[in-house]
This record gives sequence, C-alpha cells and structure tokens, in this order.
Amino acid sequence: MGSPAQAASRFRVSEPVFGEVAPEVIEEMLIRLATENEQYLSELSGQAGRFKEAQIVEFIFLLSEKWHLDQSARYQAVEILERFMIKQVEQICKPSREGRKSSAQGKGWSSLKDEIYNTFVLRLVSCIQLASKLSLHYNIVNSDTALKFLQSLKYSYTKQELLESELAILKALHFQINVSTPLAYVELLLEVLGHNGCLLPAKPLHEMCMHLLDFSYLTRDAIYDTLLKIAIENSTPSKLQIAKFLTVKEDFMLLAVGIISTSAFILNPKHWNQVVEHLNCITGITSQSILEFSYAILKHIIGSTTPKQHYRNSGTRAPENRIILLK
Repeated sequence: MGSPAQAASRFRVSEPVFGEVAPEVIEEMLIRLATENEQYLSELSGQAGRFKEAQIVEFIFLLSEKWHLDQSARYQAVEILERFMIKQVEQICKPSREGRKSSAQGKGWSSLKDEIYNTFVLRLVSCIQLASKLSLHYNIVNSDTALKFLQSLKYSYTKQELLESELAILKALHFQINVSTPLAYVELLLEVLGHNGCLLPAKPLHEMCMHLLDFSYLTRDAIYDTLLKIAIENSTPSKLQIAKFLTVKEDFMLLAVGIISTSAFILNPKHWNQVVEHLNCITGITSQSILEFSYAILKHIIGSTTPKQHYRNSGTRAPENRIILLK
C-alpha cells in the first residue's frame, strides 16, 4: 500500500474559512466538544484503539481518496469502524444469560480477530459509505461503487447484503455515527487561536495540521509509545502503565493541541511559545504536556529534539491551571 508518509502526502487539503463565526458561538462549540471528549474518555472501552492499526487506517485513507471523499469523511470512517468493531468484540466476549462465559471469551485477541475477519472488509466499506453520507456536499459512495470495489477483491456480496451491513452498523451504534473527530477539534481550536490574536495565519497552519493529523493516524502507535516513555521516564513501561495510558491515546483534545503546536513549530518557531500559551489557556492542558506531544510527533518525522530544547531555553514555565475559556 505504500509508506504512511506517501499515503498522507497524496490526500487533498480542505480549505475552511476562518474568522467568520461569532465569539459566543465559538465558545459554546468549544465547551460542547470538551464535554463530549470528557464523556467519551469516562466511558472508554478497554478495547479502544484496537482497530486503529496503521494498515487499517491506511486502507480507509486510500479508499477514501479513490472515492474523492473529503478529510472529515475518512476520519469519520475510522472512528465509526473503531466503535462498531469494539461493539462486536464486546458482544462476543459478553457472558451468556446462564452466567457461563462464551466460547470466545477464553480465546486470545488473535482468535477474536479471526472470528470477525470474514466480514471485516465489508464492514470497513460500509463505514466509509456511512461516513460519506454525513458529508452531503461531497461525493456519496453508492452501492454500485462499493460493490464494484468489493468485486475487484473477489468478494461476491449483493446490494442487499451491503444494505444489511450498513444497517447492522447503525443498529449496533444506536444510529449515533455522527461523532466528532480530531479534525473538528483542530479546526475549532484554530478558530479560537485566530480570535485570540495568534500571529500565525490560519490557512498555512491549517494545511500543516492536516498533513500532521494524517501522519499521526498512520503512525499512531509509534507516537504514543514515545509519549508514554516520556511520561513515565522509562523505556520499558509496565502493563498497568500501558493500560492507564489508554485515556491519553484516545484524548481528541490532547491530540488536536499537539497537532497544532507541532504545526506552529514547523512553520515558525519564533511564534511557537505564543501558540503553546494560547492552547494552554484555551484547553487547560499544561504547556509541558503540549511540549511533550510535539516532541513525540517530531521525533517520528525528523528524529529531532529541537522543540524540547527550544522550549526549555525559552524559560517558559508550564502553568498547572485547568480552564476552558476564550480570551
């Protein structure tokens, strides 16, 4: 399928308009997203992230590109697939009514993957179809297009089976598929930064964020592995530390802040401290956490420790307050 960097570089960049939304609307949206993020993390499944492996994400990205979908649609597809597959795995593992464990519960993760393998590609295509329907002003992937692709892979599904697959996903997720993706967090925070007087122009910052968001999805495990080792100051984390770190890996607000901070550093290191301070005030995420995330991303792009050194040399201290506000 090609390297993650090659896959990321081929995707088109959308160009939203910034500076057109009233401050009170921005603040309401920010609070809503922050609340949604906190609720998601509080209800987080232990299986979260299992279906965001690089190959799965790359498959979705490339297929979305083939069908000319916008960036929000492909992120939606990843998140819909993740949530649906987790529901499937949890259903398989759920104890029976008689109190006995299901036959699958005692099996390893690889065995569970084998059980859902037969319909996985069909479900993946259905998730992309559903995501395309959430972006009504872009191309919608119809049944003919989806079936033609599946047939090219030697699958013999019918339109009825394709429809049933979409319906199965919708029912499993209680028809709640229009979830916010990290892209929504990035774009809203960029809007807030512009309102708060950020010196970096929004358009080039947004373009860089899109490239880095793709990259972070495609190299997710490597980036968060580095971040975990930074957080615990140890190169061999325990199983408990890895388990507790799951909420960090699934924190969309943290990811968005890290993406924006890293983009700002790449574009103009002189304004980087200002951007970090703004992001700290807006989200309550400490400057130190933002610094560490930027370091983890850049380490896997260029292997550089420059942002860490730049931050330390600036003399900026990391505030510890946790607030959500617009200046």
